[in-house]
Amino acid sequence: MGLKTGAQYRELLNDGRALYIGGERVKNPNQYAPLQGIIKTISEHYDDFHKPELQARYTYASPADGAPVSNSFLEAVTWEQMEQRIIGETLRKEATYGMMGRMPDFMNAFVTDLAVIAPHVLGHKDKTFADNAINYYQYCRDQDICVTHTLADPRKDYSKPLGEQNSVRIVREADDGIYVTGARMLSTLAPVSHELFVGPFMPRQPGEEAMALCFAIPVATAGVKFISRESYARGRSTFDRPLSERFDEGDSLVVFDNAFIPWERVFIAGDLVAHNMLAASFPGYLALQANIRGRAKLRFMIGLAVKMAKTLGRSELPRYRELIGEMLGFSELADGLVEATAREVQRNAVEEMAKQHDPNFNLVDVAKETAMLFGSVDRGMVGLASLRFFMPMVNTRVNELIRLIGSSSMVITTTEADFAHPDIADDLEKYMSGAEVGGKQRVQIMKLAWDAVASEFGGRQEIYEIFFAGDPFMGRQLHYQTPKRDQFEAMVTELLEKDD
Repeated sequence: MGLKTGAQYRELLNDGRALYIGGERVKNPNQYAPLQGIIKTISEHYDDFHKPELQARYTYASPADGAPVSNSFLEAVTWEQMEQRIIGETLRKEATYGMMGRMPDFMNAFVTDLAVIAPHVLGHKDKTFADNAINYYQYCRDQDICVTHTLADPRKDYSKPLGEQNSVRIVREADDGIYVTGARMLSTLAPVSHELFVGPFMPRQPGEEAMALCFAIPVATAGVKFISRESYARGRSTFDRPLSERFDEGDSLVVFDNAFIPWERVFIAGDLVAHNMLAASFPGYLALQANIRGRAKLRFMIGLAVKMAKTLGRSELPRYRELIGEMLGFSELADGLVEATAREVQRNAVEEMAKQHDPNFNLVDVAKETAMLFGSVDRGMVGLASLRFFMPMVNTRVNELIRLIGSSSMVITTTEADFAHPDIADDLEKYMSGAEVGGKQRVQIMKLAWDAVASEFGGRQEIYEIFFAGDPFMGRQLHYQTPKRDQFEAMVTELLEKDD
């Protein structure tokens, strides 16, 4: 099939899914008002692939039939191929200003990582599982499927082991597949996706084999329910909520009630080694995509800060120039981290592909020594460190600076309807005007700032960025395991032991 249009994307949403939002069963997302903004945004994303001026930068030729497909599926192993990914990802992320962490590109990159390591990780015991994953990657690539995924196990008591929680698990195996029951949390973009990927994001221990799972199914699978948080898009104008009404992706709890998963859609079933080594073996196309998205958001937020300062007459004041200068410095670092991540991913991809043909490679031998969540102690982790430390820190800092620049002007913001009221429109234009703009434009800019950092949407964004790459505490614990800790201590030991 190749590239979808926005209309084709929307048509596939009408699948009778079991989606619940705000106490209502939503069988067809196209008919649910709060989802219309995000559906329009994703439809535009699909339509952009058909624009002649973008297609060359967005796509590459599918190995299956030569048809153009998204270059977010490109298994880049040369720098030229990596640049193709960077250009496409950058343009697509800037089209949504970095505000959407789960655009289709995200899972496209994920299943590409999956395909690269499938032969020697998923297939280390049974080649069938590797074939299943590669077939799924090719299906997503050539059918242009919009995929969501689930992240966290629902914890009723964090002091108790995982086996006592309500995570999804195998309850029965059959000749044609497995049956699963339980739940997973934080399925972002689920209300408007076509497929659900259940991946191995948290390590499993001996005795937890039933929860060592990885599979993918259509969203409208029998026995699967999505219970989403309330929407932040509530039918306001895009003047009043320019981000909430366009980019609210939604987040869902996914409940499995004896749901059947056919074997051809199962990638891991009870294999602890494959489960714990999957994400640890990824080349990192996912990390590259996520860092490019974070950079796009940073660029947009800096632009917002500049526009706010000009609007309020603060752009010439040293205090505010310093604040914006700090942000611009972050931007330079983000550029360097994106390129460093791309170089790292290129090396990793070459190494992982070599393991596919190495008769001496044994996954079990390296599992205990190298496994980390989305990383490995025996190779660099620039991309992960950027996602776990730099991007969350910078996002929180930039939000703080936006508030300092906007101050009370972000609070005293009237609505678009107020500017249309004949009794007060002139007053608003006179008293709400800015240094370089009229009252309505000043309010529009400040409402954008409010939506970015202080509305429900903005508050969710801040929490989302902090936990984007997992619990920050856990991330720091994982990085503590790296051999560099001992290498750097050895430098100090060397100095102390010198005899002058």
